[in-house]
Amino acid sequence: MTLTKIQIVESIQNQTGFPKNKSSEIVEILLEIIKRTLASGDDVLVSGIGKFCVHKKKERKGRNPATGEDMMLAPRKVVAFKCSGKLRKRINGQ
Repeated sequence: MTLTKIQIVESIQNQTGFPKNKSSEIVEILLEIIKRTLASGDDVLVSGIGKFCVHKKKERKGRNPATGEDMMLAPRKVVAFKCSGKLRKRINGQ
């Protein structure tokens, strides 16, 4: 099962007593802050959860899977997540 944004909103609503629209606004603001920070090239560290890191990938040789044709893939940025030790232990039941 996957946790969805609406489920997060409902959980905040249930735990805080905030109305649904306020809970939704909180989630949207948080996600926008994270997206804006990553887009600027900075990392996002959430203590006890992990770190979202922006990595730069260089231009590289690739291939079109449909045609098999070789091509050069443009440089790009990707986001990676590194889990914290606390979260890893919790996931593994330690």
